[in-house]
Amino acid sequence: MILVFRRTGDRRYAVEAQRAGFPNLEMNPAPGYDARMPHDLMHLVVEAQLGLNHAIFGQLAAGGDAGSFHLGTTNGESSRQVARARKRVNTRGKKLMSRGRDECLESERATFICWQEWLSRSSSRAETKRSAAMVEQATSVRGAAGAHELRNLNQKKLDEICKHLDQLSARWSSLKVGESMAVRWPDLSVT
Repeated sequence: MILVFRRTGDRRYAVEAQRAGFPNLEMNPAPGYDARMPHDLMHLVVEAQLGLNHAIFGQLAAGGDAGSFHLGTTNGESSRQVARARKRVNTRGKKLMSRGRDECLESERATFICWQEWLSRSSSRAETKRSAAMVEQATSVRGAAGAHELRNLNQKKLDEICKHLDQLSARWSSLKVGESMAVRWPDLSVT
């Protein structure tokens, strides 16, 4: 699956999921805009690195909609065909969301922990200050995580995740409105 992250405005972005064997989906607008790292791009990295195959992006790859993606524009299909496709995606999406509920919660916790860690490593004083303001909440999130989650988020894994975030952030930060970048799931290669 290819995920296309597109800057759609000064503080807006969209995500398109291009999926083999399933209709393409999009989320536009997508929540959590950040000039350095959109929220969903951070989720993509965290889920891929932790092997969360039933969270947001695993659900998309398996043909679901992760509860927030929708059919994009249709190329000359009848309204009946579109309605049928939408129903198939929604039905499959509900099943996958039910199965992936725990991993989605784990993804949210891990993404917050990784975000705080990544900001703490920044050379930007503003980013490290932002990280410092998140420490208490990150500690609380860690307290809500299970023991297996914390073992998976060891120092080596945090280093790997932060390395990917740095690489993708550099790419994202250079995009102008209307430009996009494509990232492959689950290997995180930029295409």
